[in-house]
Amino acid sequence: MTPQRAVLLLRISYRKPEDDEDQANEAARRRREFSKGIGRQEEDGRALAERLGWTVVKVIPEDDTSAFKRRKIKLPDGSTALRTVRPGFRAALDGLASGEYDGLIADDLDRVARDPRDLEDLIDVVESCRPRIPVESVTGSLRLANDADITVARIMCAVANKSSRDTARRVTRKHEELAAEGKPPGGGYRGYGFTAAGHEPIEEEAKILREIAARILGDWDGWTDEERDKILPEVGESLNSIAADLDQRQVPTVTGARWRDRSVRSVVSKPSVAGLREYKGEIVGKAVWDAIVPEERWEQVCARLAGRNRAVDLTLQRWLTGVLRCSKCKGMLVGWSGNNGKRYWCPPSQGGCGKIAVKASFAEGEIERQVLGLLGQPMVLQRLRTVADTEVTDEARTELADDEAQLKLMAGMFARREITFPEFQEGRRIIEARIKESRALLVSRAPRVLRRLLAADDVAVGWSELRPADMREVILALVPGYEVLPHDRSMGNKFDPGRLVPLDV
Repeated sequence: MTPQRAVLLLRISYRKPEDDEDQANEAARRRREFSKGIGRQEEDGRALAERLGWTVVKVIPEDDTSAFKRRKIKLPDGSTALRTVRPGFRAALDGLASGEYDGLIADDLDRVARDPRDLEDLIDVVESCRPRIPVESVTGSLRLANDADITVARIMCAVANKSSRDTARRVTRKHEELAAEGKPPGGGYRGYGFTAAGHEPIEEEAKILREIAARILGDWDGWTDEERDKILPEVGESLNSIAADLDQRQVPTVTGARWRDRSVRSVVSKPSVAGLREYKGEIVGKAVWDAIVPEERWEQVCARLAGRNRAVDLTLQRWLTGVLRCSKCKGMLVGWSGNNGKRYWCPPSQGGCGKIAVKASFAEGEIERQVLGLLGQPMVLQRLRTVADTEVTDEARTELADDEAQLKLMAGMFARREITFPEFQEGRRIIEARIKESRALLVSRAPRVLRRLLAADDVAVGWSELRPADMREVILALVPGYEVLPHDRSMGNKFDPGRLVPLDV
């Protein structure tokens, strides 16, 4: 019976380019190649259908799809297995099995299957019907009309699979050799900051990479005084802010697309930027090209990015973060937003117990009331002036420097993948807790903040004009922090100021 509802299956897979095209041209090249390659297959397939008298009712193209590479997937029974992932091929099989299609045409056997399991699935569908579902190919390499055809198809599929395995083995060995020698992989996309040929640094893009690193680390010299006042040096500038500025300045990306927080993160966090060679997600050694960002500085960038959530405003909003301490686990409460509104919480995700929380507006209002009351007392003002004018002791500086050096060491270990992110996160939490517990006189900018506050004609007005980060430093100059007690449920939703207990000096 001549098929009247045949499906035409087309497939094309790409190889990495061997020329010097950049990534922007690569996207256009792939679109052109797909259009031409698929177009040729469809033209030849329809011509075959016309010769055979078949009617094609559906064309299924598989773009950039490998019939050889397998991935680990979960099967319907819950187990896992290695399978090729080809939604188009599976849609064709489902249509043949259901009777939606009554024939299959392809360009060649290797366009349909390079994995013997895929071929067997097609054979099962073809043989499940009587008479068998007709299958034809332009080259004549795929016919399943009888047992002899099926045997030939199995042999040819095994040969095609062996050819793919041989190619994969040679390519893998070559990439391993290049990685061991620190040489660029060759072909593929051009990385930002480097030429496609020779992987030489492009100075215009290298300057942007160094700028991004400095803005993330909070030490860029390109900010205006007003912009610098809004940036916390220990936090740095947000990726969204950097992306917006690069876009506004019309700094081009490799692809010509707009800068996004993800693209900013991606270009600066690649090991190649630090002159390191990466292979399969692991740094295997020094590269033959020069670093754009020094390795030690790049490690600091990676560590800082690892502790961030994407697409967030990194300027401190909840000024009691680092001031409030959990009365149960002694961890630091941090600003948090959720279904319960803005609050300070001891989150388990950061090593806390999750059992202590307080509404942000209540805690901030109460502590602000206490601060303004204290600022009206002559003795407290004198104490603040003493702190603002006192030099930090050598011992205190040494302790702070030791903690910062330890954080820096851990950052390098994480960037080199010597420790996992959970290990880095836990270690950083402990060290940062020690730093946050230090008095404001251990923070280099605290005296400057205090002097600005005390220089105001009206201290209360000066307080209201402080940034959240500066408010926190003033609090820490007065007391080491506050311990937050559990909520007394007998009081209902009413806030009890007694829950905030100042820590001893």
